[in-house]
Amino acid sequence: MPKILLVFTGGTIGSTVLNGTIDTSQKQGFKLLELFKNNYPDSQQFQFKTIQPVQLLSENVFPSIWEKLIQAIEAENISQYDGIIVTHGTDTLAFTAAALGLYFNSIKIPLLLVSSDFPLDKLQANGLSNFNCALQFILQRAEKGVFVPYRNQNKTTSVHIATRLASCLQLSGDFISVQHKTYLQFENNTFQQLCSLDKSNCQPVKLNPIFSKKVLLIKPYPGLDYSLFKLDQVDAVIHDLYHSGTACAALDWGNHYSLSAFIEKCHKSDITCYMAPAIKNTEVYDSTQTLVKLGAKMIWNMSIESAYVKLLLGLNNFVDSHAVDHFLTTDIALEHVERQQ
Repeated sequence: MPKILLVFTGGTIGSTVLNGTIDTSQKQGFKLLELFKNNYPDSQQFQFKTIQPVQLLSENVFPSIWEKLIQAIEAENISQYDGIIVTHGTDTLAFTAAALGLYFNSIKIPLLLVSSDFPLDKLQANGLSNFNCALQFILQRAEKGVFVPYRNQNKTTSVHIATRLASCLQLSGDFISVQHKTYLQFENNTFQQLCSLDKSNCQPVKLNPIFSKKVLLIKPYPGLDYSLFKLDQVDAVIHDLYHSGTACAALDWGNHYSLSAFIEKCHKSDITCYMAPAIKNTEVYDSTQTLVKLGAKMIWNMSIESAYVKLLLGLNNFVDSHAVDHFLTTDIALEHVERQQ
C-alpha cells in the first residue's frame, strides 16, 4: 500500500466560499481526501499521513514560509514514504514549485504540488483531478524529483517539471511550462511522455533551507522610473526582462528611466544586478549587450521564477559572489532549459 505524506498549506484548494468571500478553512484540506475517496474506487489502496504546517492563501506567501514548509517535510522520515503531495494555491505556485524543486534537488521519491483553480465545492474545480494525477504518478511512475500536475480548463492534465513551471497566464487559470515543453500528459489513467529529460548534466547540491529576504525583483514596463527604488536594504537586484531578453538601456528619456543608469547606481552601492529570463544565443540585442557590458549578470536559460528563487538560496548558502555565480550557472534540478531551434 503506497504511503503518502500529504502536506496542507491552504490556497484555493483548501478554501471555502462564504458570503462571496474565498478564504482558507482548517478542515477544507480534508475535503480533498473525502472527495477522492467518494469518487475514485481505488482510493483505499493509498495510506495518508497529513500535516498542516501553514494555512494561508498563496498570495500571502513569503520566503520564510518556504523555510517552514521544508522544515516540516524534513521533520518527517521521508524515506518511509512512497511520495509527498503538497497542496498549494495558484497565485504563487510557480515560485513555491521552484523553491521546493531547487531545494529538494536530490530527493529520492516523487514530490508533487497540487492546486485547484476553484474551491473544491465548485463543480468546475480541477483540484480533485490534479490530486488523482499526482497519486497515479507516484503509483505508476515513482520518479524522483519535484513535479506539478495541473489540468487547464477543457484540456487534459499535464505534468510539469517544478523548476520549469511558469506563473499562471494573465486573466486565466491556466499554467504552462516554459517554452511550452510539458513533461507528461495524463489521460485515461495513462501517462504519455511529451519531452525527454537529460539529467546527465544535473549536479545535486546540498543546501540549507534559508532564503534571502533582501533581493529586489523589478518588472519592466514602458515608463519605469528607477528613482522610485531604494537600495539601502538590498543585497542584490534581479531584473525581469521582456521576452526577447531585453530591457530599456537607452538614456533618451533621462537616467531615471534607464536600466543602464540604474545598473551603474547599483554598482556604486556594491549591489549586483542580475537579469532573467533570456535564452543564450549567438545573436543578442544591442540593448542586452549594453547592459551586460555595464556589469549586469545574466542568468541564462532559466525562468524568472526559478532565477529569483535560486538567487535567494544562493545568497544565503554561499559566502562570496563567485560561489553564488557558479551556483546560478550550475543545473541542479533541470531548471536550465534548452535553446529553442
